[in-house]
Amino acid sequence: MTAETLILASKSAARRAMLENAGVPFDIRVADVDEAAIKAVSTDLDPAALAVRLAEAKALAVSRDDPTAWVLGSDQTLAFDGGLVSKAQSLEAARARLESMRGRTHHLHSGAALAIKGEIVWSGVDTVEMRMRDFSDAFLDAYLAAEGEALLACVGSYRLEGLGAQLFEAVDGDYFTVLGLPLWPVLTELRRVGVLSA
Repeated sequence: MTAETLILASKSAARRAMLENAGVPFDIRVADVDEAAIKAVSTDLDPAALAVRLAEAKALAVSRDDPTAWVLGSDQTLAFDGGLVSKAQSLEAARARLESMRGRTHHLHSGAALAIKGEIVWSGVDTVEMRMRDFSDAFLDAYLAAEGEALLACVGSYRLEGLGAQLFEAVDGDYFTVLGLPLWPVLTELRRVGVLSA
């Protein structure tokens, strides 16, 4: 490992766990960005490009406060039925969302960006196709009861690393991308800039 400092500009437990499990040394500093405002002025972007823009905004927000560190920003968007899906604000909303996605396909886009000295030096995105099974109402009731309000922190109202895995019949793409970070490209970039040894 080198002496280069990396800051993860995210409060996501899944992203933190991915980097920890991959042996990446980092600190955490949650980015203070208004995601709703960014989305409101980014209507020209498709969901994949929006994920990158949100990731870049988070990386820049933290990088401007600490110009000596590399800052990794990341965000995820969910595209379904021709629109963009945001985090549910209540368990009732989560139920309605899962009912609407039942038996259908949606796409998750995980964007990441690396900044230093207040400038983006790299960004990328990866996409996964998620096919939900036609689960029963009884399963949905049990799922919501078991997972509770933790689902409100997840854009699709599910955590694939938990009971949410049972909602799906197929996933086409990278598991890490589902969890919220295009890990392989990020690791490649961290090696390139010297945060990780090559």
